[in-house]
Amino acid sequence: MLTLNGTLGIDEFYKIIFEGTPIAVENTVIETVEKSFDFLKDFSKNKTIYGVNTGFGPMAQYKIADSERIQLQYNLIRSHASGTGGIIPPMYVKAAMLTRLNTLSLGYSGVHKSVIGLMTSLINKNITPIIYEHGGVGASGDLVQLAHLALVLIGEGHVFYKGEQQLTKDVFELENLKPITVAFREGLALMNGTSVMTGIGIINTINTRRLLNWLILCSSAINEIVQAYDDHLSSELNETKKHKGQRLVAQQMRSHLKDSNLIRKREEFLYNENPDVTVFEEKVQEYYSLRCVPQILGPVLDTLNIIERILIEEVNSANDNPIVKVKEQHVYHGGNFHGDYVSLEMDKLKLVVTKMSMLSERQLNYMLNPNLNNILPAFVNLGKLGLNFGMQGVQFTATSTTAENQMLSNPMYVHSIPNNNDNQDIVSMGTNAALITKRVIENTFEVVAIEMITIIQAIEYLKIQDKVSSKTKKMYDSIRHIVPVFIEDVVMYPYVNTVKSFIMNHENNIV
Repeated sequence: MLTLNGTLGIDEFYKIIFEGTPIAVENTVIETVEKSFDFLKDFSKNKTIYGVNTGFGPMAQYKIADSERIQLQYNLIRSHASGTGGIIPPMYVKAAMLTRLNTLSLGYSGVHKSVIGLMTSLINKNITPIIYEHGGVGASGDLVQLAHLALVLIGEGHVFYKGEQQLTKDVFELENLKPITVAFREGLALMNGTSVMTGIGIINTINTRRLLNWLILCSSAINEIVQAYDDHLSSELNETKKHKGQRLVAQQMRSHLKDSNLIRKREEFLYNENPDVTVFEEKVQEYYSLRCVPQILGPVLDTLNIIERILIEEVNSANDNPIVKVKEQHVYHGGNFHGDYVSLEMDKLKLVVTKMSMLSERQLNYMLNPNLNNILPAFVNLGKLGLNFGMQGVQFTATSTTAENQMLSNPMYVHSIPNNNDNQDIVSMGTNAALITKRVIENTFEVVAIEMITIIQAIEYLKIQDKVSSKTKKMYDSIRHIVPVFIEDVVMYPYVNTVKSFIMNHENNIV
């Protein structure tokens, strides 16, 4: 069990979301939340506090009577639970809940302690609200998506429970759970924030790191298949560039290939006299998709590390409005709910992930085209050329999916559309950015899965299973366990989906 104290890191996210580690909340956190609630209760007397005794958004000019304050919060939740489109998968919703729990635990929101208790129980019991993809503009945070979370916390709406969609009230009865206490601003505090876009973003970064590690492995393996020279991966070459990501990727590829019997030394083949040669039959240098992997994936790694840092900062930030500061004995109004930080980082992430899909697709094309590699049959066809088709069909899928990524990589960060009677006159579209990035990542897993199957086929054709590095051999054995040798043509999509699922759900820790 992990005990939360108001600070969450990427490791805690991984353990809770991917491994299902249960959580508890430190007593000091509950005390902090109670102090914030009690202060707001006292401070708001005879004062105008946004969202406590005023309307919301452009209707903040309307004073709310004390007798209607509680109803105000319920009205806000119910009216904004207006999401449509696809349902966000439970894993991503759970990450959003954990993010919201953490920011409310900081004691800057003035919520009742029952919010902390119920959210902790829902996370531990894997009861996740039904939240829809469409609806958030990412300015007053994820208003619409978080309204669906708040709807569940007041005992309404629908949840995922034991793999099925069920009414919240029925699940609460089964699990002996009680809705939160709505006292002052629980509705607004739950809804005004960036937790959905941030939670999705955290999962996106974890999946991107896993994807990057698999692509580094594939890139290493394809260098083995073509018996590339090793100097483009050397520390001597890569250390002449100052970028940390490039150096790390090159280092990891060297580590992958250290026991390979296929990688060649340039000095043994080309750094000697060749007086009778006028045209070299073999390439003196490899194509960029093989030779420039550290320079291509290095920026991906550096960008990913920056994105992860900024998202974790957002997780550990107060991001609603107003902000309750007990120490200063004051309430501050502003815009901490604005999602520009997350939106920009998600756009950056989908850009570098799209580049990964492009690299994978080009490596795939290199293996499939005998006029490029000069060692493999067309489409790595292990059957009868002309009668059989090898990997020809799945290349279309990889190319099409990569093209979709290129289109999707256009930024959401600059797609602001004013709304809310122009109160929200510039918005982040951060939720859209995070969800589109999720799609780009899933697409890229498909492309890499197709490349991986092709690598295995190439190793099979060349009969080099005993010459590849131990890490490539481990990949070969893992994929061969779930994918047969393709000689006769078979229906391919089940195998692509199986490998995609395998690499999405298995660690390959490198960087």
